Amino acid sequence: MSENEKNTAILLMHCPDRRGLVVHVTEFIDNNYGNIISLDEHVDREAGIFFMRIEWELDGFLIPPDKIGEYFGTQIAVKFNMKWSIYFTNIRPKMAVFVSKMSHCLYDILARVHSGEWDAEIPLIISNHNKLKSVAEQFGIPYHVFEIDKYNKAEQENKELELMEKNDINFVVLARYMQVISESFINRYPNKIINIHHSFLPAFPGAKPYHSAYERGVKIIGATSHYVTKELDAGPIIDQDVARISHSDSIEKLIMKGRDIEKLVLSRAILLHIQRRTLVYNNRTIVFG
Repeated sequence: MSENEKNTAILLMHCPDRRGLVVHVTEFIDNNYGNIISLDEHVDREAGIFFMRIEWELDGFLIPPDKIGEYFGTQIAVKFNMKWSIYFTNIRPKMAVFVSKMSHCLYDILARVHSGEWDAEIPLIISNHNKLKSVAEQFGIPYHVFEIDKYNKAEQENKELELMEKNDINFVVLARYMQVISESFINRYPNKIINIHHSFLPAFPGAKPYHSAYERGVKIIGATSHYVTKELDAGPIIDQDVARISHSDSIEKLIMKGRDIEKLVLSRAILLHIQRRTLVYNNRTIVFG
């Protein structure tokens, strides 16, 4: 049975730290006959901020799902000055995947969704090129091309946003999409746009980072997945990984190893987002286990 079939609710919250926070939240759930199945909390002692993720079963819960947020907000959140969000696991999140010409991340994402590994849907794929249309067709997913240049960027992004709104998109994955997203676009999906890039940044920027790394004789390569902000490639980090390399590795082998890491790191970041295990605070990401 998948997590979604359990019919559970997930609360993510943060607030100024004080005594009794866990007790008040768990009592709210227990008093309404909820069975808690997962609880993870963290205190940033330097900032004095409390963070928590809690999940409980909804079968037999006294408060209807559409009223839980209202009750929790008035009875608990206001009292402790909490910022919070609630999610229901029987509602599958819908992602829009943005791609350009590289297919390795796209294939990995589509395979994981198609196999049922992830409880998510991909209603559409958006690109600035036609090259990967055949990949989308293999999986029966609509593929939309929006060619972008400096003259039509705002207009094309508005069309993309309209299309995503029409398809009830919850979050966006940039699967090696080689266009810079505008601030106005980002503001429509705050902390809901996931990007992947090689961890050479900012040391080896540009179109051929693995070539530059090869010439410098680097010994470690890696990848970073993060939420997109207006600061290019500087958003809250979700996941990272590295691989050691040596002088015997050719450029082709560096690229192969690098793309393997990119796929893995991006997939882990997406899964964490789908499972509501990430909470962003001051450009940092709390990742619950």
